[in-house]
Amino acid sequence: MFSKKKPLNPQCNEYLPSMENKALRHTQTNSRSLLSRDKTLEGVKRKVDYKELKGKDLSTAELAKKIEQLEVNLAERERQLLEKELLVDQVTRLSKPLSEQADNCQEDRLSLAKKLNELRTNIINTNHRMMAISAELSMKQAAALSLQQQIKEKELQMDKSQRRLEQGLSPYPEKEEEWRKMLQDKKRRQRDKEEKERLAEKEWRQLPNGEYTTAEARPNAYIPLNAQLPLPKPYGAQAPFKPSQPGTNMRHFRKPELKSIEI
Repeated sequence: MFSKKKPLNPQCNEYLPSMENKALRHTQTNSRSLLSRDKTLEGVKRKVDYKELKGKDLSTAELAKKIEQLEVNLAERERQLLEKELLVDQVTRLSKPLSEQADNCQEDRLSLAKKLNELRTNIINTNHRMMAISAELSMKQAAALSLQQQIKEKELQMDKSQRRLEQGLSPYPEKEEEWRKMLQDKKRRQRDKEEKERLAEKEWRQLPNGEYTTAEARPNAYIPLNAQLPLPKPYGAQAPFKPSQPGTNMRHFRKPELKSIEI
C-alpha cells in the first residue's frame, strides 16, 4: 500500500522561502542578459553613418616644404625670444639702482606724504572758510542793498516832509494829529520850564553875609516870655532844630484822640 512521507526538518522549512527567491532572481537575470545580447547583435548588423571630409591630402614634397617653413618660423621666434630676454636683463640691471634708491628714500617718502596730507587738510579747511566768508559776504551785500533802498525811500520821504513844512503843513498827512499833539507837548514843556525858572528866581535870597541860598530861613533868636523889654535873644550853640516832615510810615500809627478835660 501507500507509504507516508516523512516530515521535513523544521530548519529546512525556514530556508525554503529564501531559496525560492534566489531562483527567481537568477531567472530574471538570465532573461535580461539574453535581451541585451540580442540588442548588441542588432547594433553590429546596423550600418554605421559617417560624414566624408572634403579636401585633398598634401604630397610628401609639400609636407616637407611646410615643415621647413615651420622650422624657419620657430627659429625666428626663438631669436625674438632671446632678444627680449636680453632686453629684460638690461632693463633689470638698469632698474636695480633705482629700486635701491627708492628703498633708501622710504623715510623721505613718508615725511613727504605726511606733509602732503597736512597741506591737503589746510587746503580743505581754507576752502571751507572761504565758502563761509563768501556766504556771509553775500548776506551782507543783500543787507546793504536793502538798507540802500530804505535810505532812498527815507530821503524821498524827508524831501516831501520838508516841502510840507515849508508850506506850514504837517510833515505826514496821515500823522497830522500826532504832529499837533507833539507841538502842544513842546509848548507845554516850554511853559513849565519858564515857570520853574521864574519860581527858582523867587526862591533865591541873599544872606547877611552876601551869599545867595534857597534854604528856608530859620530863627536864630527868641523873645523871652518874662522879659521886661521884648528884645530878641540869640539861641547860641543849643539852637532848636526844625522837625522833619512825617514820612510814609506814619500811616501805620493811629492818631491819638484828645480827651476833654473836666473841671
